[in-house]
Amino acid sequence: MTVRRIVLGIVIAAAPLLPSVALAEPSSPAAGQVRQPTATPSAESEFDRGVRARLSRDWKTAVEAQRGAVTLRPAFPEAWNELGFALRNQGRYPESLQAYDEALRLRPNFPEALEYLGEAYVKLGRLDEARRVLDRLRPLDTGRAKELAEVIDKGK
Repeated sequence: MTVRRIVLGIVIAAAPLLPSVALAEPSSPAAGQVRQPTATPSAESEFDRGVRARLSRDWKTAVEAQRGAVTLRPAFPEAWNELGFALRNQGRYPESLQAYDEALRLRPNFPEALEYLGEAYVKLGRLDEARRVLDRLRPLDTGRAKELAEVIDKGK
């Protein structure tokens, strides 16, 4: 018996054990039944999407994503802070202040939110308020306090 005949015999003997390609057509009704439903966004996934948008300076998407995050989870100080940051970078200072205020209501000693709030006050020319924020920030984070102090000095 030749090697060809042996291989052919093995293939013929194993054929009933192999799945049939003809039975699995992508357009068959069964294909739609195995699709996974689209995942509903979570506050965390929206937050992450907003952070990615911030990193690429896509402020519109960052605002949209962080608004989604705080809608899904209102007690999310990090998302409120990110929302404030994205709004501030669009020049939407009053809305930015509201977002920082909410972040700080939820976490009163949130160094990043304090720094960004102070920077927003500087942009608005409200240097006395920025200095009050700086006084709150100093005992919490000396590095961020130094950065805010520099922004205040430049804003004079």
